Formats: sequence, structure tokens, C-alpha cells
Amino acid sequence: MAEKGKLIVLEGIDGSGKSAQYRRLCARLDQEGIPFRNIVFPRYDQDSSALIRMYLNGDFGEHPSDVNANAASIFYAVDRYASYMTDWGSEYRNGRMILSDRYTTSNAVHQGAKLPDSELPAFFDWLYDLEYVKLGLPRPDLVVYLDVDVETSMARMRRRQEKTNTKADIHEKDVHYLDACLRAGKQAAAHYGWVHVDFMKNGVIRELDEKHEEIFAIVKAVL
Repeated sequence: MAEKGKLIVLEGIDGSGKSAQYRRLCARLDQEGIPFRNIVFPRYDQDSSALIRMYLNGDFGEHPSDVNANAASIFYAVDRYASYMTDWGSEYRNGRMILSDRYTTSNAVHQGAKLPDSELPAFFDWLYDLEYVKLGLPRPDLVVYLDVDVETSMARMRRRQEKTNTKADIHEKDVHYLDACLRAGKQAAAHYGWVHVDFMKNGVIRELDEKHEEIFAIVKAVL
């Protein structure tokens, strides 16, 4: 039986620069001749994301808190399960490295934001059991968490929406929710042992290349 592959995840709240760093990392791995498969969650173009799209569109309520953390987590978990079973699971089990833009980790950040600090450890344990034990999804070998402050996050999202002529979903337009995501993300990183990468240094936004080199070094160390 082939040895399973590595599963590496980039995580961060909206506006953290995660997607830009993910694209750079994919390009760097190609350049270095390191074989991998890239995946991105949620998969908005697939049937398995129907409940996610309804949730983000506000069909179940105009505020993230209108859907409790457990219910919303299941929406996203189902999409990941369908992806693993029908798309990349066989490649992973046969030794392929998988590089994921978001993963089960996003539930810890975005749904954990709905809960008080005192309930987060139990919620994180529930998520672990749901996705890795009950659903049988692979556990990541590495999670790189990109941190950012809420003001920078909001400003970057506004610029992106203006540039792409898109509107914010119920997560993106709620500044209090985004602030809570930052709180939950820091606690999730500590709880699960994620590797933390700062968006800023001494109050100044770090250059894209500087962050990329840090992230690539972290990833290469586990290959």
C-alpha cells in the first residue's frame, strides 16, 4: 500500500492575504519541481456547497449568528467530505501532496467566532471529532495561519469588492463578526498547534515576498 501524502493548509480570515500567498506558494512549488495537488474551499460551483451558498447569501438570516456554530459547521463539512470522496482523496491516499486554501480549520475560525471564549475548547474538540473521526477526513500535517488586524482586513475586502464588482456576504460585511473571527483564530491556532504568520511587523505591512519566503520555508520543512 502506498504511503499517504502530505496535507498542508493555508488559513486566515477574509482580507488576510491568504489567497495571494496561496497562489504564490503554488507557483513556487511548481518552480521547484515539487509535485502537489491544489484544492480550494468552499467549492461554490458544486452541488455540495448549496447550503453554504444559502447561508452566506442570508437565506437563513441576515447575520452569521442566525445560524448556530454547529449547524453552519456541518454545511461546510459536507462540502469537504464530498470533495474528498469524489475528487482528491485517492490522490492523497496514493502519496500526493495536497495544498489546500482553507479546510476544516475554517470552521474553527469562522464558526468559533459565534461562541464565547469559555466554550471554544469544547467546540474545537467537537469539530475535530466531527470532521476527522466521524467523517474520516485527513488531518493536516501543517496549518499555516495568516494573522491580520480587523481594520486592514476590512479595507482589503472593500478594495477587492470594488475591483471585482462583487458584494460582501454576511460574514464579510459584519465588522464585529470579523473581530470575533480574529479572536477565535488565535485561540484555534494555539489549541491545534498551527504555525502563525503575521501580516504586519512593528506596525508596518510586510512585503508579499517576505511573507512568501517565510511560508515556503515552513512548508518545505515538513516535506
